[in-house]
Amino acid sequence: MKAKTKRFIIVLTGVFLVVFCIFSIFSDSDYKYLSLETPQRDKFEHFERIVKTEIPVNIPSRFVHKINFESLEDAKRRIKELEEKLSALELRTPKKFPETKFLNYNTRKRILVTGGAGFVGSHLVDSLMTLGHEVIVVDNFFTGSKRNVEHWIGHRNFELIHHDIVNPLFIEIDEIYHLASPASPPHYMFNPVKTIKTNTVGTINVLGLAKRVGAKVLIASTSEIYGDPEVHPQSETYWGHVNPIGPRACYDEGKRVAETLSYAYAKQEKLDVRVARIFNTYGPRMHMNDGRVVSNFILQALKNETITIYGTGKQTRSFQYVSDLVDGLLALMASNFTEPVNLGNPVERTIQDFALIIKKLVGGSSKIKQTMAVEDDPQRRKPDITRAKKFLNWEPKVNFTKKNFIH
Repeated sequence: MKAKTKRFIIVLTGVFLVVFCIFSIFSDSDYKYLSLETPQRDKFEHFERIVKTEIPVNIPSRFVHKINFESLEDAKRRIKELEEKLSALELRTPKKFPETKFLNYNTRKRILVTGGAGFVGSHLVDSLMTLGHEVIVVDNFFTGSKRNVEHWIGHRNFELIHHDIVNPLFIEIDEIYHLASPASPPHYMFNPVKTIKTNTVGTINVLGLAKRVGAKVLIASTSEIYGDPEVHPQSETYWGHVNPIGPRACYDEGKRVAETLSYAYAKQEKLDVRVARIFNTYGPRMHMNDGRVVSNFILQALKNETITIYGTGKQTRSFQYVSDLVDGLLALMASNFTEPVNLGNPVERTIQDFALIIKKLVGGSSKIKQTMAVEDDPQRRKPDITRAKKFLNWEPKVNFTKKNFIH
């Protein structure tokens, strides 16, 4: 009886190992898919369909007796053959990366970008990689996407870590760009407590990491710290007009605390800190469902739907192209200026005018209508970029009326 029990346990263990191996092959398909260049994806998907046909995964119990693996060794051999085919397919389609500069050990930096798979973060990663630096991206993929950085996956200077910055991170780096945070109202209102934790606890973790390794750190703040401003345009010396219990407060106040923490660490721990107050930004990789005015208007115009304006349309905003913002972030990090700096386009437009521009550029037959205003929506927003011009030699270059934002 004991011998039969032992044999049963051995057989059961063998079956478990086979199932585990098969599961491991298919669970890794997302990574293999991302490792391929776009022209080769169809080949991969075709091969994957063949594999799934040869080894059914969800098999009804009435068909189980028809599976004809003669032995455990036969199953292992089949799995090995499939692994070899996948490896050969990858070898035949070597990945081509964007061109990068070569930097020697003394000039190449190891740079951490939190939120690096997001809209702004991924464009910053592109610039840092192109300059020849080693880049580590940390993202929890709440609003970020692997697709934004997939063209770097596998590059020797690139590393992607799935991690939530509200948990401590232990890594050796020279510089940190802290961009991790939901940035659009629907995203940060979806989980306001999580948004506050990301901008407070997450920032503490980033500053603590910078302290441990002696890294320079740039904190991505926002024009939202000015709230619904009573001073126009907004300079960095303006303290803001913020509703601390309104629907946007989780983001606005979270960023204000992040700035306070940064300068407290700078004063007490002698940390080398930079703070960028980022104004409205647009460009490729924007979330089409982020609820912000740029993406809303473009999506509605492309679908020939009614372009919806919340409020009178007399509210003003200024819009900068993402490449201009990235240039500003790089310039700020490289500078010796330690006070907050506005990074935005000083050209101010009403929401009504903006809707008309989008309609004209996109084309179509969309109508424009006004609806009820959103609570705590700022009425005017325009940056004073005197500091950026003086200390960073920076100002926006891209003309908003070009079609860059719909490419």
